[in-house]
Order: sequence, then structure tokens, then C-alpha cells
Amino acid sequence: MKKKITLFCWLLLLFVAANGHAQKSDLGNWFNYSGNQKINTRWNWHNEVQYRNFNFAGDLEQLLLRTGIGYNLTEKNNNVLLGYAYIHSEPYIAGTDDKRETDEHRIFQQFITKQQFGRVNIQHRYRFEQRFMNDDLKMRFRYSLSLAIPINKKVMEKNAIYASAYNEIFVNTQANHYDRNRIYGGLGYFINDHIKVEAGVMSQLLPSGNRTQFQIMIFNNLPF
Repeated sequence: MKKKITLFCWLLLLFVAANGHAQKSDLGNWFNYSGNQKINTRWNWHNEVQYRNFNFAGDLEQLLLRTGIGYNLTEKNNNVLLGYAYIHSEPYIAGTDDKRETDEHRIFQQFITKQQFGRVNIQHRYRFEQRFMNDDLKMRFRYSLSLAIPINKKVMEKNAIYASAYNEIFVNTQANHYDRNRIYGGLGYFINDHIKVEAGVMSQLLPSGNRTQFQIMIFNNLPF
């Protein structure tokens, strides 16, 4: 057990070091918690908290709270979900050290389907968002393709160390359709069937330039 944890830590340090040299922009940090609680064989409750910083911690960029109720169209797969999100942002005013605060309320619908090819676990997520900001309504489509591949095990099971990657593109329904693209790579540790932890680097490709964040994530699917 100790050897596996040590191996995971070394792999994570090597990954972060390699990405740190590859990126020129300042590195922010996102702390993410994602819960997915099974209600019964079909229904589930999604709950999520993201605490995003301009630096490692303490310089808040954004706080995101997201929740929703989902339903599996087939056993353990093909999940449709209706959700709500609250987002508090504190962006810097251009050319100053001052911030402005904004709040967004968001309704969203999503569909998630999963596939497995050998050791490769694939997930497709389609999401449509209605974003309410300052008496204005904006709508956006999102598509995410994510991969998880166990390294020291043949399958994702207890004590598995795994490589993780995703690419997510955002498209607005209004003018300036391209919103952003997120590309992520990281390493995770499958503690047991209900808890896993993950860390990695995400590059966010924006029309105004690129941003890079280090992400620390906890995933919890303990049933009620």
C-alpha cells in the first residue's frame, strides 16, 4: 500500500514539473469536490463545489456550487440530469489591482454516456446551459470527452493509480460563438469503489489568451 502511494506521488510530481516548464502563463489553482449519490437503481443526486483561485489559495477567482437530479436511462449508464448552479466571480478590473464581483444563476440539462475499451474508460458529456447574469440571459453548449486509464491495475479498482485526460469545448448560441476550450491531463488514485482523488494541470484556451490552472479534485459516490 505504501509503495503504491509513493509511486502515485512521484508520478504526480513528475507530471506537474513537466507541465510547469511547458507553460508560460501564471498558474492558478482549482479545488474541486464532486459528489454523485445514488438514490436508487435509477435516480441519483449530483452535488459539486469548485473553489477557484488566481494563485494557489487565497486570491479568489470564482466559487461555483452545482447540484442536480439525474436518471439512468439504462442500468448504471446513459444518465440525463436537470441541474442548477450558482457562480460567484471576482475578476480583476483590467489594468488595476481592484476586483469587481458578479453573481450568476444557471440552469442546465446534461446527458452522460460511458464506454469501456479494454483498459480505457471513456465518458461523453453533453450539457446545455441557460445563464442568468445581471438581468441578461445567455445560453451555451458544452461537450466534454474524458479518458481514464489504470496504470498499475487492469481495471479501475481499489488502490489503482490511473492517468486522466479530458477536452471540453464551449460554444455560445449568440455572436462570438467560440467561448473556450479546456484541455486537461492528470493522475488519480482510486482509493475504493466510492472515493478517488486526482490532480493535474488544465489549460484553458480563451479568445483573450490562455490560462493555466493546477487542479486538485475529490470524487465521492457514497450512496445514501
